Amino acid sequence: MKVAIVGAGLIGHTIAHMLRETGDYEVVAFDRDPQALAKLSAQGIPTERIDSADANALQNAVQGFDALVNALPYYLAVNVAAAAKAAGVHYFDLTEDVRATNAIRSLADGATHAFMPQCGLAPGFIGIAAHELANRFSEIREVKMRVGALPEFPTNALKYNLTWSVDGLINEYCQPCEAIRDGRTQWVQPLEGLEHFSLDGIEYEAFNTSGGLGTLCETLSGRVESLDYKSVRYPGHRALIQFLLEELRLASDRDTLKSIMRRSVPSTAQDVVLIFVTVTGMRDGQLVQDVFTRKIFAKTVYGVPMSAIQITTAGAMCAVLDLFREKKLPQSGFVRQEQVSLADFLGNRFGKLYDGASTLYEGATTLKAVEAA
Repeated sequence: MKVAIVGAGLIGHTIAHMLRETGDYEVVAFDRDPQALAKLSAQGIPTERIDSADANALQNAVQGFDALVNALPYYLAVNVAAAAKAAGVHYFDLTEDVRATNAIRSLADGATHAFMPQCGLAPGFIGIAAHELANRFSEIREVKMRVGALPEFPTNALKYNLTWSVDGLINEYCQPCEAIRDGRTQWVQPLEGLEHFSLDGIEYEAFNTSGGLGTLCETLSGRVESLDYKSVRYPGHRALIQFLLEELRLASDRDTLKSIMRRSVPSTAQDVVLIFVTVTGMRDGQLVQDVFTRKIFAKTVYGVPMSAIQITTAGAMCAVLDLFREKKLPQSGFVRQEQVSLADFLGNRFGKLYDGASTLYEGATTLKAVEAA
């Protein structure tokens, strides 16, 4: 399968490496940053410099490929998807942006190729897991989805390190969030809905952020009383972010906020991804609750040290692409994450990165997995 990866940043680089190492994919990376492309070239991965904002140039560049994987920031998603449609190639991305996803859905109407956005961790895997749990109930009362990409060793006041796109992070802190309350889909405000919980003896907070539900509100509409998604952080993070966005009015000056974050908040490869899903409802005449949790730590994959967010985000994209290649997913039109079987995902060679049983690992496995069904 010939795959064009547009965007050679951290996640795009990881996807290219993972796919190439299987021997089942012919990969070419596209970006306008020569330094990013040079890193991939040094690993023997073919690259091509292109202005990814130029839809016509991108359309011409990806002619003849089977699929396009978009690893660019959310605000370029629609432009890249339009180029994929014009070139007649299947489209996959990692966007968390609700408006971009809706626009891509419109592009997919009547398309002979597949359009599958939101193929990362959240949205992405979290929706696959939540949908699987929800389907075990005859009546669904409540679905709670919680995900955090956190430093394993927090040291600054934010108790946070940059582990992925700053653009995406700020966008999910600023945009309205979908939720279902009393059986009705509605919009709730980001940073609201603060709650606290503990897991494995560690205290966390969680609050509303945008995009993590993907298309699950629509899929479960009429079947669930309450459904929401919240990002997990260490206690105190949300108050400081709220100060920056509201008190200092940086929500309306995102460029300044991005500059501050990049200058002041270090990145880390020593991170942990926390996944926590609870579903409550009726089964066989009894009120029961199912819980699905994962803690995924940084480790070595295919001989390369990777952060937990690299593993989970790139791993999810590669797993979905693998399932698509195996024709276990629809081959045309708009494809939702919840159309992916959790069993198929976790049984996939890349999906096993979420489960701790993969031969891709080198060295000791530190992932802890608990599933109550």
